[in-house]
Amino acid sequence: MTVITGLELSPRKVDYLKFILKKGRTVKTTEISSSFKVDPSTTSKTLNELAASGYLNHVPYKGVDLTKQGEMYAEFLIRRHRIMSLLLSHYGLSSEEACEEVSRFEAYVSKEAVDKICSAMGHPMFGVCGEITHEKCFHDEHRHE
Repeated sequence: MTVITGLELSPRKVDYLKFILKKGRTVKTTEISSSFKVDPSTTSKTLNELAASGYLNHVPYKGVDLTKQGEMYAEFLIRRHRIMSLLLSHYGLSSEEACEEVSRFEAYVSKEAVDKICSAMGHPMFGVCGEITHEKCFHDEHRHE
Protein backbone atom coordinates (compact mmCIF):
# COMPACT_ATOMS: atom_id res chain seq x y z
CA MET A 1 0.00 0.00 0.00
CA THR A 2 1.15 3.50 -0.80
CA VAL A 3 2.16 5.69 2.13
CA ILE A 4 -0.49 8.33 2.81
CA THR A 5 0.82 11.86 3.27
CA GLY A 6 -2.63 13.45 3.32
CA LEU A 7 -1.60 15.81 0.53
CA GLU A 8 -2.27 13.57 -2.47
CA LEU A 9 -5.58 15.09 -3.53
CA SER A 10 -7.12 18.45 -4.36
CA PRO A 11 -9.81 19.86 -2.06
CA ARG A 12 -12.55 18.85 -4.56
CA LYS A 13 -11.32 15.26 -4.74
CA VAL A 14 -11.18 15.16 -0.94
CA ASP A 15 -14.80 16.30 -0.81
CA TYR A 16 -15.87 13.68 -3.36
CA LEU A 17 -14.24 10.79 -1.49
CA LYS A 18 -15.74 11.88 1.84
CA PHE A 19 -19.17 12.24 0.20
CA ILE A 20 -19.01 8.75 -1.34
CA LEU A 21 -17.84 7.20 1.95
CA LYS A 22 -20.68 8.85 3.86
CA LYS A 23 -23.20 7.52 1.32
CA GLY A 24 -21.92 3.98 1.91
CA ARG A 25 -23.05 2.77 -1.50
CA THR A 26 -22.58 3.23 -5.23
CA VAL A 27 -23.19 6.89 -6.03
CA LYS A 28 -24.35 8.27 -9.36
CA THR A 29 -22.41 11.03 -11.05
CA THR A 30 -25.57 13.16 -11.21
CA GLU A 31 -26.01 12.87 -7.42
CA ILE A 32 -22.47 14.13 -6.86
CA SER A 33 -22.90 16.91 -9.45
CA SER A 34 -26.08 18.21 -7.88
CA SER A 35 -24.76 17.94 -4.31
CA PHE A 36 -21.68 20.00 -5.18
CA LYS A 37 -23.41 22.20 -7.77
CA VAL A 38 -20.89 21.23 -10.45
CA ASP A 39 -21.46 20.45 -14.12
CA PRO A 40 -21.80 16.65 -14.66
CA SER A 41 -18.95 16.64 -17.21
CA THR A 42 -16.61 18.23 -14.65
CA THR A 43 -17.72 15.68 -12.06
CA SER A 44 -17.13 12.81 -14.51
CA LYS A 45 -13.62 14.07 -15.27
CA THR A 46 -12.76 14.28 -11.55
CA LEU A 47 -14.24 10.83 -10.87
CA ASN A 48 -12.26 9.36 -13.77
CA GLU A 49 -9.06 10.83 -12.30
CA LEU A 50 -9.89 9.33 -8.89
CA ALA A 51 -10.59 5.96 -10.54
CA ALA A 52 -7.30 6.11 -12.49
CA SER A 53 -5.49 6.77 -9.19
CA GLY A 54 -7.08 3.67 -7.64
CA TYR A 55 -9.54 5.34 -5.26
CA LEU A 56 -12.78 4.49 -7.08
CA ASN A 57 -14.42 1.74 -9.11
CA HIS A 58 -16.63 2.85 -11.96
CA VAL A 59 -19.77 0.72 -12.11
CA PRO A 60 -21.17 1.17 -15.64
CA TYR A 61 -24.65 2.73 -15.70
CA LYS A 62 -24.71 2.82 -11.89
CA GLY A 63 -22.00 5.24 -10.74
CA VAL A 64 -18.91 4.91 -8.58
CA ASP A 65 -17.94 3.27 -5.33
CA LEU A 66 -14.76 3.24 -3.27
CA THR A 67 -11.98 0.74 -3.72
CA LYS A 68 -10.31 -0.60 -0.57
CA GLN A 69 -7.60 2.05 -1.03
CA GLY A 70 -10.29 4.72 -1.53
CA GLU A 71 -12.16 3.62 1.56
CA MET A 72 -9.05 3.72 3.74
CA TYR A 73 -8.10 7.13 2.38
CA ALA A 74 -11.63 8.51 2.83
CA GLU A 75 -11.63 7.26 6.45
CA PHE A 76 -8.40 9.20 7.00
CA LEU A 77 -10.01 12.29 5.41
CA ILE A 78 -12.97 12.08 7.80
CA ARG A 79 -10.59 11.57 10.75
CA ARG A 80 -8.52 14.58 9.69
CA HIS A 81 -11.63 16.75 9.39
CA ARG A 82 -12.90 15.74 12.83
CA ILE A 83 -9.56 16.23 14.58
CA MET A 84 -8.99 19.63 12.98
CA SER A 85 -12.58 20.72 13.78
CA LEU A 86 -12.14 19.64 17.39
CA LEU A 87 -8.88 21.59 17.56
CA LEU A 88 -10.55 24.79 16.34
CA SER A 89 -13.48 24.31 18.72
CA HIS A 90 -10.98 24.37 21.60
CA TYR A 91 -10.00 27.88 20.51
CA GLY A 92 -13.39 29.55 20.58
CA LEU A 93 -15.16 28.51 17.39
CA SER A 94 -18.59 26.93 17.68
CA SER A 95 -18.97 23.38 16.35
CA GLU A 96 -20.55 24.70 13.17
CA GLU A 97 -17.90 27.39 12.69
CA ALA A 98 -15.08 24.91 13.30
CA CYS A 99 -16.49 22.40 10.81
CA GLU A 100 -17.02 25.09 8.17
CA GLU A 101 -13.59 26.66 8.69
CA VAL A 102 -11.76 23.32 8.52
CA SER A 103 -13.52 22.53 5.25
CA ARG A 104 -11.69 25.50 3.72
CA PHE A 105 -8.16 24.24 4.40
CA GLU A 106 -8.15 20.60 5.51
CA ALA A 107 -6.82 19.27 2.18
CA TYR A 108 -3.55 21.09 2.92
CA VAL A 109 -2.87 19.49 6.33
CA SER A 110 -0.54 16.48 6.24
CA LYS A 111 -1.19 13.16 7.91
CA GLU A 112 1.96 13.68 9.96
CA ALA A 113 0.59 16.97 11.34
CA VAL A 114 -2.81 15.39 12.03
CA ASP A 115 -1.19 12.48 13.87
CA LYS A 116 0.86 14.88 16.02
CA ILE A 117 -2.18 17.05 16.81
CA CYS A 118 -4.22 13.95 17.65
CA SER A 119 -1.47 12.72 19.97
CA ALA A 120 -1.17 16.12 21.67
CA MET A 121 -4.94 16.11 22.22
CA GLY A 122 -4.75 12.70 23.90
CA HIS A 123 -6.22 10.72 20.98
CA PRO A 124 -9.80 11.96 21.38
CA MET A 125 -12.55 9.51 20.55
CA PHE A 126 -15.24 12.10 19.75
CA GLY A 127 -15.08 15.38 17.90
CA VAL A 128 -17.58 18.13 17.19
CA CYS A 129 -18.53 16.36 13.93
CA GLY A 130 -18.72 12.79 15.22
CA GLU A 131 -16.68 9.80 16.34
CA ILE A 132 -12.93 9.83 15.69
CA THR A 133 -11.51 6.44 14.75
CA HIS A 134 -7.86 5.57 15.20
CA GLU A 135 -7.35 1.88 14.49
CA LYS A 136 -6.15 2.28 10.89
CA CYS A 137 -4.07 5.38 11.53
CA PHE A 138 -2.04 4.66 14.66
CA HIS A 139 1.46 3.49 15.13
CA ASP A 140 1.49 0.21 17.01
CA GLU A 141 2.27 1.82 20.35
CA HIS A 142 -1.02 3.74 20.45
CA ARG A 143 -3.81 1.36 19.48
CA HIS A 144 -7.24 1.73 21.06
CA GLU A 145 -8.98 -1.49 21.92
